[in-house]
Amino acid sequence: MPIRFENVGIAVRDLEATISFFTDLGLTVVGRDTISGEWADTAVGLDGNHAKIAMLQTPDGSGQLELFEYIHPDAIETEPTLPNEIGMHRVAFSVDDIDAAIATAAKHGFHPLRGIATYEDVYKLSYVRGPSGIIVMFAEDLRKG
Repeated sequence: MPIRFENVGIAVRDLEATISFFTDLGLTVVGRDTISGEWADTAVGLDGNHAKIAMLQTPDGSGQLELFEYIHPDAIETEPTLPNEIGMHRVAFSVDDIDAAIATAAKHGFHPLRGIATYEDVYKLSYVRGPSGIIVMFAEDLRKG
């Protein structure tokens, strides 16, 4: 059975603010919709499922994020995940300039969890807690140049 990666879905508290964050980083909105109905209830497993969604794509077309803001049922606030918690951990992006990526995140009020690390002169890496507590990893390949 062939399998192909499709996207990562993330529930957010403010769809517009989250779209603004990711589009400032270079992703493009490729679709938006409001979903509801029996098909949505069945697919997601929630009765009365009603959400605003947006699909964003990376500039190279290799990855997509599906962002959704629940209208019904009410979204459930949880504590942001920690880097060592089991479950969905982070969204990672390769960037040409990690300082520029962090500056873009800072314009939205989001900053590195601890700073920028260098891994064996191969990568500069940083985790930023972004919109709705999403951990976003930036990785700059130091071998390119």
